[in-house]
Amino acid sequence: MIVGGGFAGVWSAAAAARVRGDADLRVTLIAPHDDMVLRPRLHRLDPEWARVPLKRILEPIGVTQVKEEVTGIDVADSTVTAGGRTIRYDRLVLAAGSRLVSAALPGARHMFDIDTTDGVARLNAHLGDRTGFTAVVIGSGFTGLEIATELAARGRVILLERAGVVAPELGPGPRPVIEAALADLGIDVRLGVDVRSVTEQGLVLADGASVPADAVVWTAGMRAHPLTEQIPADRDGLGRLHADRHLRVSDQVFAAGDVAAALADATNQVVQSCQFATPMGKAAGHNAAADLLGLPLVEFTPDPYVTCLDLGAAGAVFTTGWDRTVALTGDQAKDLKQTILEVIHPPVDDAAEILRQSAQQSNEVAG
Repeated sequence: MIVGGGFAGVWSAAAAARVRGDADLRVTLIAPHDDMVLRPRLHRLDPEWARVPLKRILEPIGVTQVKEEVTGIDVADSTVTAGGRTIRYDRLVLAAGSRLVSAALPGARHMFDIDTTDGVARLNAHLGDRTGFTAVVIGSGFTGLEIATELAARGRVILLERAGVVAPELGPGPRPVIEAALADLGIDVRLGVDVRSVTEQGLVLADGASVPADAVVWTAGMRAHPLTEQIPADRDGLGRLHADRHLRVSDQVFAAGDVAAALADATNQVVQSCQFATPMGKAAGHNAAADLLGLPLVEFTPDPYVTCLDLGAAGAVFTTGWDRTVALTGDQAKDLKQTILEVIHPPVDDAAEILRQSAQQSNEVAG
């Protein structure tokens, strides 16, 4: 049983189906929606481009899809609760993904986000075809930078960051490129600021200053799905379950994607991104099925870490390694980013190709 219909969940299901072959083994994926959502595409504000119908991936490879929200996991009883019923499993792959950390601010209901297709649709409906608007983006991580630079093509953008530098989680390597791009796009960057409250007209900073805005977009922080709290195992500061090299959390439970804290190499843990979610899913699904069938397990072995950050009309920046050494910028990096956004789309309607790709942990393109 796989819980979750994102990159990790879908590729877990495909890998398990491949390992199963002709064996008497049912593979079931439970997710609350009809579509797999390609979250790295959401900053382009095109919800349809980010959706892939799950049935076009799962049906060709003989995976059962249950459209329900999993609300409970009982590891002792080897069951999950979904849609008011109890479903038993022999092996579980938890791949429920992550969620945007909610803003604990007065007036938070007035903010927008691009964490889901529904969130993107709500922002699109609010902005319509307008140009010349003012948008405030809170947070300068990957999502904050990509949506800020995207919106800058249509209006004035103010980027707020609590830290004293832009993109603190990305480190100093790409920062000069990012700062130059923000300046070129005319984005008003304000560092070392906290928000006190949000209104329909904008927001109020901690120092009492008002910032008028037509839309306030919240991007500050991600956390593993709260289902991880129902698994009796160690978790990290992001709520992710500690998993071994086989992505096993306990005897019957494996974890993959944004809910799993696993080593990417000898010293570094994975980050929450599709670059790691995809090969993690492939390894976890393989191992869950292989464990039941008495076949050898595989180790999680992702490609070396890279990043590619879209910077709107200013291009993009591509980095390599955990120190994020800049390798490409401008149009070259932008072309690579576009390739990435196409490559992450899984094959559909073609069982042979879906199963073939499920066997490849490496040679993934990062998002």
